Amino acid sequence: MCPESDREELTDFLGNTVPIVAQEGEGLAAGLTSVFRHFATTGRRRVMAFNSDSPHLAPSVLDGAFEILATHDVVVGPTHDGGYYLVGAKAAHPSLFEGDGMGTGNALDRLLARTKVLQLSTGFTESFYDIDVANDLVLLAQELELAPAKAPRTAAWFNEWQQAIAHLRQSL
Repeated sequence: MCPESDREELTDFLGNTVPIVAQEGEGLAAGLTSVFRHFATTGRRRVMAFNSDSPHLAPSVLDGAFEILATHDVVVGPTHDGGYYLVGAKAAHPSLFEGDGMGTGNALDRLLARTKVLQLSTGFTESFYDIDVANDLVLLAQELELAPAKAPRTAAWFNEWQQAIAHLRQSL
């Protein structure tokens, strides 16, 4: 699922390997509401949404999140900065993301307050970091320099970028 404006580009990139569904509404909260409404109503028993700014997220974290969701109404993957990188649910809860405060240091607290109001049991994956600011990007580059297999395409991009910077410095 992605914003309507990205649908054609993603479809061209992925071909017929993955169905691409346009989200309804504008913004991240509307997108998440749209994800759960669409997929939960098409018979999925557990729906997971995770961010695109953690290319280094291990598949085992997603596996663990699905396991947690087997015994909870909602699963959340908290980030170090007060947000979350993953949220999963067994059903669509239209008001779950109301007043979410996405992109703020208290997005996780606001989501958890909504789960309490809705009386949803909540489980947690391990805390993780996503790429929101320059220091996060530097941390990811250092991590992928040591373990490029965590995100091979991102590691390759970093390598190309570093080579381009080195080339620019040599030409100055």
